[in-house]
Amino acid sequence: MNNIFVICEIDEGKVADVSLELMTKGRSLANQLGCQLEALVIGSGLNGIESTLYPYGADKVYVADDPRLEVYTTLPYNSIAVKLFREQKPQIALLGATTFGRDLGPRVSSELISGLTADCTSLEIGDHEDKKAGKDYKNLLYQIRPAFGGNIVATIINPDNRPQMATVREGVMKKEIYNPNHKGELVKLDVAKYTKETDYVVKVIDRHMESSKVNIKGAPIIVAGGYGVGSKENFNMLYEFADLISAEVGASRAAVDAGYTSHDRQIGQTGVTVRPKLYIACGISGQIQHIAGMQESSMIISINNDPSAPINKIADYVITGQVEEVIPKMIKYYKQNSK
Repeated sequence: MNNIFVICEIDEGKVADVSLELMTKGRSLANQLGCQLEALVIGSGLNGIESTLYPYGADKVYVADDPRLEVYTTLPYNSIAVKLFREQKPQIALLGATTFGRDLGPRVSSELISGLTADCTSLEIGDHEDKKAGKDYKNLLYQIRPAFGGNIVATIINPDNRPQMATVREGVMKKEIYNPNHKGELVKLDVAKYTKETDYVVKVIDRHMESSKVNIKGAPIIVAGGYGVGSKENFNMLYEFADLISAEVGASRAAVDAGYTSHDRQIGQTGVTVRPKLYIACGISGQIQHIAGMQESSMIISINNDPSAPINKIADYVITGQVEEVIPKMIKYYKQNSK
């Protein structure tokens, strides 16, 4: 009762990174609240899956293993989550803001009449005073996310209904082992008691997943371009520079919308979230939507002709100048110094 649950996503037989990131955050929140962290894993061929979750702080792992659950479909996954939550009554439930979480999360929250905040960038525990109703609430989940097109950061709370549910974007939270020797309890669910035959009315005949050809998320160095790069031709300089320093090329939404590069390179609230060791922002103004996707970079270098650009406030180093003038010089001197 009143524990924290993470509904884990299985990707090719393994727990998805976003779920492990949520386990890390969930463990931190559970320590603050003095409660247990629990995980729900649904799928097929899940023997030993709990050994992946225990080091991330799982006190209890519920496993629903059935051949019919090998591929995600809404109805049986929803039935299992809803029935388990009604039994266990968690205070918080978290999912990744992936295709899986964006489909399952709203369905579960709707059936439980609990509400859900999508695409959170931060989760915190705090109190709330409702002066109008004369009520004080303790230890609520602050569900923090950009709102109104990213122009503000909203803190959303759910004072009365449980569980407090949120989806969180991949890469926003850090993935860290809590204790490699941590041991929890394994609970194997009888799937037949949690689902109905009608839940399996939809059968997946064939499934094809197209993997991304661009690995921005795992790149240690990223050279990212914004609308300030000026043109698709100028963007080619970033590819040349990135190739020289063994980096990956990223972009802001404005650059993608302008056709400078493809959407799979987009970083920010509507793209991917990254945490490289070095992030070189070229011609990026630094709107909150973009900053939300790269502010955890270890070092940030901003190249911008506007000294007051918002991104300069979070940059470790700022180079004031035109991108089309600065980048060729960096390419030139890098080649000279690497001989």
